[in-house]
Amino acid sequence: FFGCNPFAQTGRSKLQNKRASLNQQIIKEMRLRAGAENLLKATSNNKVKDMVLLELSYVNSNLQLLMGELEELNSSVDVYQNTQETANIPLIALGLKETKEVDFSTPFKDFILEHYSEDGNSFEDEIADLMDLRQACRTPSRNEAGIELLAKYSSHLPLLESRFFSPNHQNGIFFTWYDSFTGVPVCQQNLSLEKASIVFNMGALYSQIGTRSDRQKTAGLDEAISSFQKAAGILNHLKETFTHTPSYDMSPAMLSMLIRMMLAQAQECLFEKIVLPGIQNQFYSLMKTAQEAAKVSEIYDHVYQSMIQMPIKDNVPLFWSTMAQIKANHYRSMAHYFVGSALLDHQLGPSDDEDQQEKTLSQVYDRLPEGQSPLDILKKRDERKCIGKAHIRRAIRGHEEALRIYGLCHNLSKMDALQDILKASHQRSLKKYSENDSEEEFTDYTEAPDIISKTEHKAEMEVPATTKVKVTDFFQRLGPLSVFSAKQRWTPPRTIRLCAEDLGFTLKGESPVQVVSLDPHCSAATDGLKEGDYIVAVGETDCKWMGVSEVMRLLKDVNEEGIDIQVVSMLDSNPPMPTKSATFCGNLPKTYSMICLAYNDDNKNPKSRKVTKKPSFLSWGLKNKLKSASTLSLPTEDRSSALPWNKPCPTFPSSSSYNEGALY
Repeated sequence: FFGCNPFAQTGRSKLQNKRASLNQQIIKEMRLRAGAENLLKATSNNKVKDMVLLELSYVNSNLQLLMGELEELNSSVDVYQNTQETANIPLIALGLKETKEVDFSTPFKDFILEHYSEDGNSFEDEIADLMDLRQACRTPSRNEAGIELLAKYSSHLPLLESRFFSPNHQNGIFFTWYDSFTGVPVCQQNLSLEKASIVFNMGALYSQIGTRSDRQKTAGLDEAISSFQKAAGILNHLKETFTHTPSYDMSPAMLSMLIRMMLAQAQECLFEKIVLPGIQNQFYSLMKTAQEAAKVSEIYDHVYQSMIQMPIKDNVPLFWSTMAQIKANHYRSMAHYFVGSALLDHQLGPSDDEDQQEKTLSQVYDRLPEGQSPLDILKKRDERKCIGKAHIRRAIRGHEEALRIYGLCHNLSKMDALQDILKASHQRSLKKYSENDSEEEFTDYTEAPDIISKTEHKAEMEVPATTKVKVTDFFQRLGPLSVFSAKQRWTPPRTIRLCAEDLGFTLKGESPVQVVSLDPHCSAATDGLKEGDYIVAVGETDCKWMGVSEVMRLLKDVNEEGIDIQVVSMLDSNPPMPTKSATFCGNLPKTYSMICLAYNDDNKNPKSRKVTKKPSFLSWGLKNKLKSASTLSLPTEDRSSALPWNKPCPTFPSSSSYNEGALY
């Protein structure tokens, strides 16, 4: 399948294989634990209980180790980064949810035979294509083709649900998906879990595309920003659409946290795009960059706060919350460094716009130390230097805190690029402070004010156009889905012999064609044709997808021997039949046959004349004569008498309120 690579030996595919293996081990240990717990409840033998408790302790220990390994895999962000990436802070990607294989073959064949009365073996190719598509979705390529592959399967699922998943009938198909964070399997017979998991994997794949982008180039940053925004949009769609998914990784609380994390990474990439060409070493540019950095810090702080809430804290890898905490400190420190540099390196000169600088500085601070104003800081050299150094001190403390947190997480020890960036930022702040420190000055304990976060480019959720793609129903040979679905129950196809001499019925519908008005004395009715029947074949021609005009052409070829048609009847209590009583109340449906209006009223008994004398009935017929052209009626009125069945023959609307005998 285009968009998948099951044989890829990349670091990412190897990691996914390890996840799949761990999931299998976790489910094995969980079965052992369930068995041991059941045995513990069932036995009263103390010796047996002691043995079971010992075994249970081993099983629980193994489960803890396996879940620890899974957490470590979720912390392996290095395999998702760009191969050339050395100068950027790593980003976090979601791993794909794993699933077990599903065999649609036997259940679908049985359902086709039982429900649609067709040979299930004739659909082997379609079922094989479906299973191949699902299998390909387990190893999507990390690009737009992989997204389209998942979207294609996702678009097929509603069609499959309508065809094969009846609310009143279990077909024996179980869908098993593993929780992305805990490895715990979730199994369901309906398609909700399947739909939700595929949508989750689309979001996860977009996050992997974002982390893979080359962030040393503008085009790569644009791709990363778009990918993380799309990941957030898809996860938000999942949260709003599938509200009761039993898998914890798709719970509303977890999805809310993941959406925040994706938007935070998009905002981080937006900041990197701003500083990629370099930051102009001038007052306004440094202040603006400082507020952009403060915005990234603020968003990561919110992400960290959501990660440490229960029960999310127990399921999110420690590495993730540590990274969020490090980034919140790192970008806050950068903001203080830029403000400090602006104040220390750019004194207010005669040619500078004093009012503009005052306005800029007042917008950076929420509050100032008591007794100080923005203008005082700008004009008084000592004040300006004092506040500038205070900002650099806060930058140094923040970078030291980021390095301390880095040292506490063992999963971060392998990420040399992150450590190098944190150390370089720390050294830059130390250097800036030493350049502006003099031994003659007294120790200053002024605390730098907080910086107001502000951005000109806020990351927003984006729902990609490829979420849904147009697909061709694998099982379209079963007929139009609006009629031939799992919700409708049908009789097996019946063969009716139509004779050329007498076709006393009216047809309606686009596809399939339906018998809506039938002469109870015509030969077709005697042979078993009923009002409401759908014609599924004429002779050897399948006509489930044919409209009235196409079926008419087939029926006009009837010779003297006649022709066999196949029809099916709906078994539901309320079949979608036209309201025949409307014929007699002046509210005719558009599809009503004009032959009823042309019928000679003089031959009717008084009862029928009483009803049809209503002026609205005749006026409706005259006014809507053109509208009725979409309905074809057999027999047709042919004044040339060229056809053997052209004798006038009324249609016979069935109405419980009308005496059938009065029609004659």
